[in-house]
Amino acid sequence: MLGRKERDQLELYMCGSLRQLVPDDHILAKVDAVLDLSWLHQEISELYAAGVGRPGIDPEVAVRLMLAGFLLGIVHDRRLMREAQVNIAIRWFVGFGLHEVLPDHSSLTRIRQRWGADRFRKIFERTVKVCVAAKIAKGEIVHVDASLIRADVSWESLAVRHADAVAVANEDTEDTDKERKSRKTGKYKKVCITDPDASMATNGRNRRLEPAYKQHAVVDDCCGVVLDVEVTTGEVNEGQVILDRLDIVADVTGAAIKTATADAGYAYAKVFAGMEQRAIQAVIPAKAEPIRSPVPMRRFRYDAKHDVLKCPRGKILKSGRAIKHGRFFTSRAADCRRCDMARLCLSKGRVNKAVVLGDDYPALLRARRRRERWSDEDRALYQRHRWRSEGYHGEAKTWHGLSRAIRRGLTNMKIQAYLTAAAVNLKRLAHSLAILLLLNCRKAANPARYRPGEGK
Repeated sequence: MLGRKERDQLELYMCGSLRQLVPDDHILAKVDAVLDLSWLHQEISELYAAGVGRPGIDPEVAVRLMLAGFLLGIVHDRRLMREAQVNIAIRWFVGFGLHEVLPDHSSLTRIRQRWGADRFRKIFERTVKVCVAAKIAKGEIVHVDASLIRADVSWESLAVRHADAVAVANEDTEDTDKERKSRKTGKYKKVCITDPDASMATNGRNRRLEPAYKQHAVVDDCCGVVLDVEVTTGEVNEGQVILDRLDIVADVTGAAIKTATADAGYAYAKVFAGMEQRAIQAVIPAKAEPIRSPVPMRRFRYDAKHDVLKCPRGKILKSGRAIKHGRFFTSRAADCRRCDMARLCLSKGRVNKAVVLGDDYPALLRARRRRERWSDEDRALYQRHRWRSEGYHGEAKTWHGLSRAIRRGLTNMKIQAYLTAAAVNLKRLAHSLAILLLLNCRKAANPARYRPGEGK
């Protein structure tokens, strides 16, 4: 018999909680079991005047709304509030009934402006500490990586930046045109008018420059918990921030980092030296020395004990004038005059050899030697780096809206990155709790199997 359902009858009463309508395997139901924001009121109370003005939105409601959006991949405020109007799971997660009016989307914007990025970072750091307390993160083996995030701007908003515009216009020669098209100078690099914090950057030599930010993330090796995340402009080099991020991770987790992995983009002498000073084993593939001369630098031997450099023929180059990141080592003109390699070794017009050696060059040499002796464990650890740190970036961009900035400005980009990392950590924590409950149920059903010394 063909059935028919009348749709005109309205429900006058509803007995029970909205929780009964939310499945147990829903992501918001899982996260709610591990999310604790009871500390938030005291944290932001100084931003509000006591007893003055109308009551604002409960800060826990605001954070839960934002987290729900990132967990469900609904990162834009307008779309999130439209979805919350009809989504029972979101209403239950933030504590609103079916009859209650939800906040306006502009209220979330005002809250972000009032709180600032630092307080959202504290929310993220709380998730890290909870994961450490739950023993799903240790902070001893970490993976470091960075990823570009496209800024929320159009190509029409880009303008060309150049210094001394009038002088260049008056002296527009062929050399000036070549310099403008060259990538070796930033004088003519395009900048964004609508979002000046975003800078032109690319993640490949054959890809065009795009206005972007750069997210630097440190991921734990145990369960993939995000231990630290920071956002800079797109042109900031990864090697400039890695040591500071590792120090912050050690402070937040309270554990000393033993091993850190990163890709070849971090293989700088100062990075290796900084990790040696912190007693951190660096699993980073050191770059091979670029060969720019018939007599490459690797044929020169540095004697750290006597602080001298020896050429391929055994002659000594002594240290001299210091520059920003190193020193000049020069040979005697008499030694080079009698050398059979002078024609290949010396530059045109020079009578002696001059070599610039970085301050942390010995650390780079040690890193290259260690790379040649990597064990199977080191190689396996570097393979895990790819699906731990790079996997986090892929997850955040695919499922949590981090492929593009949703608002403009460095502060807003930081808030987006902090909330995304907090959402991912809460997912990790909820998943671990579900596994623990499953094991406890199995132990209760078959205690002999899980008793130490009995069963398999």
